[in-house]
Amino acid sequence: MAIDYSALYPVLVMVVFAAALPAVHAVAKSSRVLAGVSLVGIAVTMALVLMHIVSGEYPPAIGGASVELLRLDVFAALFALVFLAVAFYVSLASARYVEKDRHQAEYFSLILLATAGMMVVAMAVDLIALFAGLEVASISTFALAAFRKKDKRGAEAGAKYYVIGGLSSALALYGISLLYGITGTTNIAGINTALAGMGSGLDIALLLAIGLLIAGFGFKVALVPFHMWAPDVYEGAPDPIAGLLAAGSKKMGMVLLFKVFLVGLIAIKADWQLLAGVVAVLTMTVGNVIAVQQTNIKRMLAYSSVGQAGYMIIALAVATPYAVEGSIFHIITHAFMKGGAFMIVASLAYVALGENIANYKGLAKRAPFLAISMTLLLFALAGIPPLSGFVSKFVLFSAAIDASQIADQNWMFWLAMAAILNSALSLYYYVRVIKYMYVDEGSTKEKIKIPWSMTAAVAICVIATIVLGVWPDPVLDICDQAARTLFAG
Repeated sequence: MAIDYSALYPVLVMVVFAAALPAVHAVAKSSRVLAGVSLVGIAVTMALVLMHIVSGEYPPAIGGASVELLRLDVFAALFALVFLAVAFYVSLASARYVEKDRHQAEYFSLILLATAGMMVVAMAVDLIALFAGLEVASISTFALAAFRKKDKRGAEAGAKYYVIGGLSSALALYGISLLYGITGTTNIAGINTALAGMGSGLDIALLLAIGLLIAGFGFKVALVPFHMWAPDVYEGAPDPIAGLLAAGSKKMGMVLLFKVFLVGLIAIKADWQLLAGVVAVLTMTVGNVIAVQQTNIKRMLAYSSVGQAGYMIIALAVATPYAVEGSIFHIITHAFMKGGAFMIVASLAYVALGENIANYKGLAKRAPFLAISMTLLLFALAGIPPLSGFVSKFVLFSAAIDASQIADQNWMFWLAMAAILNSALSLYYYVRVIKYMYVDEGSTKEKIKIPWSMTAAVAICVIATIVLGVWPDPVLDICDQAARTLFAG
């Protein structure tokens, strides 16, 4: 029986465009042309994915009923769109950012390949396919993080990201091998079925497997205590790539956790729910507390991303479709909120403004659009209504409070309270940046001119942040479908 590969068409489009970019560069040695071709490839892929979401019809899974490897369903399609949207505005912002670099083609090719790997992870229903997608995305982002190899911070970021990323992949692979040894299958839903048939009680091998998977995938998401790499890597990576890591790679890590724990290990959720809650509180608290102390804008945003990961992990602790719906919506909004903030940092770095928060003094007079955009994005990250961050946090925290009404789960109420307090704390360091931009006087009032491509990238993120806050219902409905599809296995 012939295998239908139509589910892979969006991924193949990205790979074809990635492979074609070096040839394009040989003909037209221009970063703007490379960015344009990349954007066309991303747009075509988005159209293919959107067709399935709008029609509600999805191609058959790849691999057959007994050996399914990849499946394009509403969950995979929604996350594919998130990854593609991030790749779109990162490529757009990079059109001028890398115009003086001789490795422009490789830069854009790696962005497309990283996105293709993330899409494979979203589609994977088998641990082997999941790991393969993870490695494609990881290797691509390793190279992108070290792209400024002549810069000391860039070289350090690349080396640190490579070593820690390689270690995390090894831990995850060992955990996968243990799960295979225990259950006899690498199919994610099949693992859950096997565990459900084993009865209560965890043996030491299964406990070790869970620990290794939390550690391995926790590195990807920057969960505490596996977060120490994030600030250094975000600071040293090219500014648009820092946005890709925060808004794209981190979301891939969440997909990994969702698939493994909410599909593969849901039968034993009582054994890891409380641990997920503890990790969530630690992650959001450590991230926000340390962010308060930062003077470098990229490090502050990095620690803020750590804190935001803590909110997303609430879905694992609660483990209900409503909580996962809220987490998915927060992932979508965060992709634009945090990605937009990094695009602003990239724009200001392009004109050599500097990365110290104090450099943003008087920005409202020098670059009004960037100042108001940063204000809106930071308020959204803090959860201020009517912006998208408020809606996503409201749904997520409400899910935890609702679940706390169930017997023996009253601790989830305190989980929600910890999240609300952390959101209030985050507002402090976000407002500090806004104060610098609008209240403090800068050393000069000279207007800052930003390339239109960078302005457009920021505008995309700001518009999405506002629209998702004012009119969230259509996306929330799709998030609900995605959550229920995930729980259906």
